[in-house]
Amino acid sequence: MRDRLAALSEQLDGVADPQDAVAMLRLLRTLYAVGRDDLPLGRLFEGHVDAMQIVSRYGSAAQRERLRGAVLGVWNADLPGDPLRLEGERLAGGKSFASGAGILSHALVSVDVAGGRQLLLLDLARTPPAIDRSFWRVVGMQRSDTHQVRWAGEAIAPGDHVGQPGDYIREPWFSGGALRFTAVQAGGIAGLVDATRDHLVATARADDPHQAGRLARLYTLGMAAADAVRRAADGWFGDESARLPLVAAARAAVYAAGGEAVLVAQEAVGVSAMFVDHPLAAKITDLSVYLRQPGPDAQRMQVGAAVAAGTLTVTL
Repeated sequence: MRDRLAALSEQLDGVADPQDAVAMLRLLRTLYAVGRDDLPLGRLFEGHVDAMQIVSRYGSAAQRERLRGAVLGVWNADLPGDPLRLEGERLAGGKSFASGAGILSHALVSVDVAGGRQLLLLDLARTPPAIDRSFWRVVGMQRSDTHQVRWAGEAIAPGDHVGQPGDYIREPWFSGGALRFTAVQAGGIAGLVDATRDHLVATARADDPHQAGRLARLYTLGMAAADAVRRAADGWFGDESARLPLVAAARAAVYAAGGEAVLVAQEAVGVSAMFVDHPLAAKITDLSVYLRQPGPDAQRMQVGAAVAAGTLTVTL
């Protein structure tokens, strides 16, 4: 998996934030394509892109140099009851939902310090955590290796601090970065459509009028997800007041489309999709898990408020 992530990184234009709408859409299409083919890989690749952009945005020249050949991720969720912290210049506590644990070469982690949330760029060979692999007992996304990690006194280096306290949650990057994983999710929906179509064609059931109707609905859902991501990408460099509402709208649209697409695919394929060795089984369970990003209700509320204010309007 690390080699695949490194190879994907070589396809990127660079490590910095996209500077125009064309570059933004090109990045999102790359993420979309990876998610379409392999959703757990897409999850890890999106985290790698996120970490590279953060270090490029806030880090030093020496830290940006450390990105060469590295495979990174962002670990922000604190371990309940034992959050990651600095005791002097040593790490204590841990992180939960640490995707890529055991795969990544470097992790960008957050700790609370005076003044806000501080980012640290950790070389995991130099400061290896203990990995609790018993945590990630889920029905999908197992290959994302999303575990719990702990440190017990490992020393950080002076050059590990990235940026200033509070940089991590600066907008529009903190909320707007959700557009990256939304593109991966939309790709996962497209992959589900592909696999359902392939199954129905292979079993000579695609001509059935009911199945044709399901394929038509899956296409509509997949395009609705892709269109929402593309609209948010187009709007990122436009009206700044609409930037984050458009990202929230994309998140809400992909969440709704993905949930329905899972149900339609299951109806189309039936019990065959529940066999663990069927190509659709992993696509369904991976997408079902990955769609469960935090705060879906908050996204809809943000969109509703932007519509009420006239910031978002329906256009063609």
